[in-house]
Amino acid sequence: MNGNQIEGLIGMLATLGILVLLILPSVLGVLRDRRIDRQLRQAQQPGTHTGPAQEARPHGRRHGAARPA
Repeated sequence: MNGNQIEGLIGMLATLGILVLLILPSVLGVLRDRRIDRQLRQAQQPGTHTGPAQEARPHGRRHGAARPA
């Protein structure tokens, strides 16, 4: 590769990098919206919703609770 080809490659990679930086927030926003829409659809279905407090709470002894003296 000569100098002109390397310079062209660097320019092309820089342009591609800028393009990715411009498109990435839009893609992340679309994915976030789809996740929220899916959660809303699941919440509207009767009988299938279990609250996060029911799933996340352990059934045994709670860690970090104060012990009696």
